[in-house]
Amino acid sequence: MSHIVVIGAGQAGASLVAKLRADGFDGEITVIGAETAPPYQRPALSKAYLLGEMERERLFLRPRDWYETNNITLHTGTRAVSVDSAAKTVTLEGDEVINFDHLAFTTGSHPRQLPSAIGGDLDGVYTVRDLADTDAITPEFTAGRKVLIIGGGYIGLEAAAVAAKRGLDVVLVEMADRILQRVAAPETSDYFRTLHQSHGVDIREGVGLQRLVGDERVTGAVLSDGTELDVDFAIVGVGIYPASVLAETAGVACTDGIVTDAFGQTSVPGIWAAGDCATLDWHGAQIRLESVGNAIDQAEIVAQNMMGANKSYAPKPWFWSDQYDCKLQIAGLNLGYTDIVTRKTDAAQSHWYYKGDTLVAVDAMNDPRSYMIGKRLIEAGKSPAKGAIADPDTDMKALLRA
Repeated sequence: MSHIVVIGAGQAGASLVAKLRADGFDGEITVIGAETAPPYQRPALSKAYLLGEMERERLFLRPRDWYETNNITLHTGTRAVSVDSAAKTVTLEGDEVINFDHLAFTTGSHPRQLPSAIGGDLDGVYTVRDLADTDAITPEFTAGRKVLIIGGGYIGLEAAAVAAKRGLDVVLVEMADRILQRVAAPETSDYFRTLHQSHGVDIREGVGLQRLVGDERVTGAVLSDGTELDVDFAIVGVGIYPASVLAETAGVACTDGIVTDAFGQTSVPGIWAAGDCATLDWHGAQIRLESVGNAIDQAEIVAQNMMGANKSYAPKPWFWSDQYDCKLQIAGLNLGYTDIVTRKTDAAQSHWYYKGDTLVAVDAMNDPRSYMIGKRLIEAGKSPAKGAIADPDTDMKALLRA
């Protein structure tokens, strides 16, 4: 009987094994997860769960007994310490050895930490990446306290929104020229800067952190412009990196993630990868897509290919972020864009990214209609005239029929 082992009990791992069973795989399945909780959704950690608007049990993708019912062995609170790709074995903490016929890495990613030399290891300094992080940080969110958020990406901005809504004094520093510089156009940065400032968040761009101050616990910060701040706690949101060390030590090719082909196969036969840890081909370049949608879709393709389907994966990138009463929805990838077209209708706003005359991505703020139409246009390879997008009187549905 064939045995499939999945290392990583997150969204991708859970999606992969669910697809295996849904498509009739009747062999052994083992899932190995380092966290004590069963697979859960991560996006809510920096949004509804941190706000106290979602109960812990609602985070779980499936009840724990679902795995038992579907004859899936779920190891939680357990780390895989090595993979022997020749012998096809996985060694767990405690020296238990598991044999496999196929193995999938769905190990996700890790948050980047501040160096200890600038106070990164002080008490009261947090990242927001997993359930334990959010559970640890929640008691800090008391009205009137001072929080420093380091990094103006989506995680930092989402944490700032929660802190502001809960009545904290929030300072956010971004060493780049603007927030969201790595992932969005200046127009989208402007939108969210204005939104946060309207809620009292002190956003400082072009300013980095020189060091955090404190004996055992953080009590202050010195910024790169010499400003000194009193700080009750700090949140670090300076990016993530793929969890690929275990794959590398198993002899699997890795370059900023585990390299996969169009089928999710790695450089080692019988070993696959999906989700944040995996790179994939995007128009001739290897990239990683850090999103729930990719984790699910790529993992399901890998599950099918483990069973011999031989299906290639064509990513359809989409992302989202919730900040205050604004839902940002993103379709496509804005890599290499040359022009931005802004569309405004009442309270909704969207930014349309063009590479020459080709539509490549859309940022939609409280504008689900533009998001859905933009997503369908991109997937269909259609690029409306820029003037039509900017015109608020344009019948957007008609663009799909053009």
